[in-house]
Amino acid sequence: MSEPSPRETPTDALASGQLLPFAPPAGARASQTVEIEGWGRYPRITAQIDAADDLRAASRDAVLSRGLGRAYSDAALPPEGSTRRVVVTPRADRILGFDESTAVLRAEAGLSLSTLRNIFLPRGFFTPVSTGTRHVTLGGMVASDVHGKNHHVAGCFGAHVRALSIRTGDGRVLEATREQHEDLFHAAQGGMGLLGHVLEVEVTLERLPSPWIYEESERFGSLSAVIDALRDASAAWPMTVAWVDTSAKGGKAGRGIVQRGRWATADEAPKQPPKVKGAIGFPFELPSGLVGPLTIGMMNTVWYTRHGSGQHKRIVHPESFYWPLDGIGAWNIAYGKNGFTQYSCVLPDGHLYAELLSIFRKHGGSSFVTVFKDCGAEGTGQLSFPSKGTSIALDIPLGNLAQVRKLCHEMNAYVIANGGRIYLAKDAFTTSDELARMYPRLEEFKAVRRKYDPDGRIDSAQARRLDLG
Repeated sequence: MSEPSPRETPTDALASGQLLPFAPPAGARASQTVEIEGWGRYPRITAQIDAADDLRAASRDAVLSRGLGRAYSDAALPPEGSTRRVVVTPRADRILGFDESTAVLRAEAGLSLSTLRNIFLPRGFFTPVSTGTRHVTLGGMVASDVHGKNHHVAGCFGAHVRALSIRTGDGRVLEATREQHEDLFHAAQGGMGLLGHVLEVEVTLERLPSPWIYEESERFGSLSAVIDALRDASAAWPMTVAWVDTSAKGGKAGRGIVQRGRWATADEAPKQPPKVKGAIGFPFELPSGLVGPLTIGMMNTVWYTRHGSGQHKRIVHPESFYWPLDGIGAWNIAYGKNGFTQYSCVLPDGHLYAELLSIFRKHGGSSFVTVFKDCGAEGTGQLSFPSKGTSIALDIPLGNLAQVRKLCHEMNAYVIANGGRIYLAKDAFTTSDELARMYPRLEEFKAVRRKYDPDGRIDSAQARRLDLG
């Protein structure tokens, strides 16, 4: 691999056909005490943050590392009342090496998927797994062991990681791989940052025939038809996803749109690489409660109707296929100051969701961004989320906190009874008892955490809420 070199601007980083490090965001203060929150805006915790470009130094005695803040709830928040620093990682974004012959990339943990896209996609490479937003760091992708529309064929991000440099809670900086410190390597994938501060990530990228996506989509009039179509698509396509209408009632309940895609061949794709698209800023924070059952129902109807009947086939920009919501900057403020939560779970059979959505609607639940994905085998991390079956993600406004909490517990009971689990990167209300019934390897995870952090130096609000050892 090539050796690290001094930071350069993004333009200079592409000079002479070489991939070199690039500059951090300008104007960031090194250390400050602020109120921070997750993407769902609940809860909010006052913390001392350190925006550092030297993670090895900054991680000493820090309580937690935090990337771009896209975990929805308390996973990237320190425990309430903690006086120890939270390391904010995006300034530590150097590309340390890239071997084009093997497609192996080594980079600092603060490198974002967005920057990775900007540099590598035009050159015919990309991460084999992409989450639903490009505003995540490599360290965050490891901590959540993120999955995407191709989990049924590619697995989670951790399946493609080769090595991690981690500062563990006992102060050591270790190189963890499948051969050395393998327990640390696997537990860190999906371990929500509790196994240590990820400093560097080494991952194998995917070599692409083009930077464009060939997509087909079709709408279906009922939940069972959507689930069957998604299952059929996943048997033949590498990327699949379904959107469903949670507002429709009767025989139309769960109607939706199924998308299937693959990277376009060189002959199919436009000759020019896709241009980087800027986001449209959300104009202002909406009043809490404005986004609710009535407005969401209207948006669901418009989205379903807009697609039209028949099968649509087209070459699309990767932005619209992978990250459609990134086209709206700070869209989370649409839910107002009260915020929202995302309930995300996986069940072994997609047809089990008819009853789960019935529970959701009974408690007044409404969601616009409702997504189904087919999942393959579970990852090697004890807390890695996806397992064989179908996952769902439901966005729920936090108008009545007690009512939403009750709704999540009722859905958890159904998920537990049917052999499923929730996604920790999105969760806000699950209890430690519920989690223990969802994740059979939880005690194994706690044992690895205690091995590398016997004094519990690395901690989070989520770890306290869920008793993660």
